[in-house]
Amino acid sequence: MRRLIVFTDLDGTLLDHDTYDYGSALPALQALRARDIPLILASSKTGAEIMPLRAELQLERWPAIIENGAGELAPGENVSTNDSDYQKLRSILDRIPKSLRNLYRGFGDMSVNELVEVTGLPAQTAELAMQRAFTEPGLFAGSAAEKEQFIDELSRFGVSVREGGRFQTLSFGRTKADGLQRIANSMQATRTVALGDAPNDRDMLLAATQAVIVRNDHASDPGRVPGAIRTKLAGPAGWNEAVLALLESTDP
Repeated sequence: MRRLIVFTDLDGTLLDHDTYDYGSALPALQALRARDIPLILASSKTGAEIMPLRAELQLERWPAIIENGAGELAPGENVSTNDSDYQKLRSILDRIPKSLRNLYRGFGDMSVNELVEVTGLPAQTAELAMQRAFTEPGLFAGSAAEKEQFIDELSRFGVSVREGGRFQTLSFGRTKADGLQRIANSMQATRTVALGDAPNDRDMLLAATQAVIVRNDHASDPGRVPGAIRTKLAGPAGWNEAVLALLESTDP
């Protein structure tokens, strides 16, 4: 039985917002590994992106939550080639009024070079980010009122729009909280810790036994999460501080 499982967002949380580096979090990562506490990556990233990072972090034993909870990657699993949800999302985008559609530039509308410019990712990583199966992130260039209209139009087709650190992500409604609950149940966890930094993490933070909001000066706040710990430091440094403090004060 796994008593404690830790779930973490990546960009702006475990990974630095600008450099995507996790070096500042190494002490806490090593402490989790020493205690054999599962660390579940929960991200807007695709399965293709998560696989090499999960391997680099020596987390291949554990599942991962991908594309904002719309899908999961089992331990050791290869990336699914079934992109029917993604193709359906792209089709729905083209069915909303053109005046609103033209204000949204999704990953499927961008070249690799454009995505590199927007995200700062290396070209090889940007190519992995474009291998989508469940969701469509993008940038909305209109006003707040136009964004509201955009969201309303998509909702008519059962599409949800979630705000992340940089992007508005379209999906059919599954969240990171759904993935947390399923994995926690399957691994018989009695306690869960979730770490995140942005509004698209809020459901996961609310679903966990203990929430940690990692400071990110570049993203909108996740909002009120009762009982959440807030880090003083940003990104992986704040992540490291919070995880080590929790491990010191609790018995997993």
